[in-house]
Amino acid sequence: MGALVDVAVDVAVIGGGQAGLAVGYYLARAPGGPSYVILDAEAGPGGAWRHAWDSLRLFSPARWSSLPGRLMQGGAEAYPSRDDVLCYLAEYEAHYRLPVRRPVRVRAVERAEHGDGGAADGRLVVRTDAGDLLARAVVSATGSWAAPFVPEVPGRERYGGRELHSARYRTPLEFAGRRVVVVGGGNSGAQVLADLLGHAESVTWATLHPPRFLPDEVDGRVLFDQATERYRAQREGRPAPPLRSLGDVVMVAPVRAARERGALRSVPLFRRFTSDGVEWPDGSVTREDAVIWCTGFRPATAHLAPLGVVDARGRVPVEGTRALAESRLWLVGYGEWTGFASATLIGVGRSARATAQEISALLGNSGTEGTGVSG
Repeated sequence: MGALVDVAVDVAVIGGGQAGLAVGYYLARAPGGPSYVILDAEAGPGGAWRHAWDSLRLFSPARWSSLPGRLMQGGAEAYPSRDDVLCYLAEYEAHYRLPVRRPVRVRAVERAEHGDGGAADGRLVVRTDAGDLLARAVVSATGSWAAPFVPEVPGRERYGGRELHSARYRTPLEFAGRRVVVVGGGNSGAQVLADLLGHAESVTWATLHPPRFLPDEVDGRVLFDQATERYRAQREGRPAPPLRSLGDVVMVAPVRAARERGALRSVPLFRRFTSDGVEWPDGSVTREDAVIWCTGFRPATAHLAPLGVVDARGRVPVEGTRALAESRLWLVGYGEWTGFASATLIGVGRSARATAQEISALLGNSGTEGTGVSG
C-alpha cells in the first residue's frame, strides 16, 4: 500500500465492509465519475465478518443477503455461513475492482486548514496511520463492531474469571470443560449458547427480559418483507403495519437443536460478580469460569469527534444519511438512524445509492476524474 500523504480525492469512504463496498459500487456509477478511495482498517476483505464466530449462520438465505448488483451464491434455501459471507465480499470487491486500500486505520476526520497541503478550500482532511488524505466528501461506514457494548455490573473488579464480548468470541473449544454464562436475549446470545452446548461443562443463558422466539417458518426474509412494507407505508403516508423486532430470535438450525435438547431457557441476569462467579437475583451464588456478553454494539464514530458532530450515544444527527452539522459528511450502515435496514447486507443498498446520488449532486461535474490513490 502506498502512502496517502498529500493525496486528494473527491470522496473518501471510511470502512471496507458491506456498507463501504455498497457505497463504492454506486460511486463508480455516479455521473461525472468522481474519484474515490475506500479505506479499510482490516488486513483483508470482509469487514466485521472477519471477526464473527466460526459457526455463525445468517438467518436469511443467500438471495436475501446480497449487495447491489451481484447475488450471493446459494439461492433461496441455503443459509450462508460466516465463511460464505467472507468469500462473497472478497469476490464482490474484486469483481467490481473497488479501490480499497488496507490496512489503513483512520484516526480522525477534520476540517482542512491552510497547513493541510495548502488546501483550505472546503475540503475535509482524513488523518490515517498511512498519512493524510484530502477529500471533498467523506462517507463514514465503520459500522459498530469496533465499539462493543458491555453493561456495568457491580463487582467486576473482583471477578477472576474471563469476560469477553461476542465480538471476540470465535469457537466453543476455548471453553471446553468450563462453566459459562451467556448474557443477551437476541440472536447472537441464542446462537452462542447453542454453539457452546456439548463443549462447556455448563452454559447458563442470562437475559434482562425473557427472549422472544419467532415461529420456525419465519426467518430474515419475512422480517425484511415486513419492514419493507412498513417503510413503503410511511413513505406514502399510510398507517404503518406492526413490525416484528429484529431482536426476536430466529430459529436457525443450531438454535432449534438447542431447543430440542431443552437448553433454550433463560434466567434473569445476575446482579453482581463474585471473585469466582456471580450472584443471582435470588441470592444464590455459582462459580462461573467465563461470561460472554452478547449485548450489542454502539456506533464506531470516535474518528468523527474532531468535527463536533457526535452526540452522547455515539450517533451523528442526519437527514437521510447526510450529517446535519457537516454537509460534506455522510454516514452509511449504522442502523435505522442512517437508513432503513442499513445495517444488513440486503438493506444497505438503498442508503448507499441515495448517498452516492447526493454526493454526485454536491460535486457536480467538477470532480477530479481519474485521480486516485496509488497502492
